[in-house]
Amino acid sequence: MKRLSGHSVGVQQGEELLFSDYQNGGEMWTGTGPRERRTPVSFGVPFSEPPTVQVAISLWDLDRSTNLRADIQAEEVTTGDFKIVFRTWGDTRIARIRATWTAIGSLTHDDDWELY
Repeated sequence: MKRLSGHSVGVQQGEELLFSDYQNGGEMWTGTGPRERRTPVSFGVPFSEPPTVQVAISLWDLDRSTNLRADIQAEEVTTGDFKIVFRTWGDTRIARIRATWTAIGSLTHDDDWELY
């Protein structure tokens, strides 16, 4: 369990189009084997410590003639940003993916101060 310290808790949300590879013959649509896409996301207001970030697929457009293989997660979470990482493998053909994200964490407060 992550305990949130301080007086202020912030929740930030957003949505990112991770790729649209069918339009340009990109590797998620035409490739095979392990493939990965990393999308950087910056928080509008930084947190006082790295928040908990949850990501989910909000749109997927894929070829129905192949197996669906997908992994999505938040990585490299800092107080100011993180990366959405989408992975697939095998013969999966994905035209496009959009993801939503929610970050929950402590914010700085006027009453927070350090002596040294």
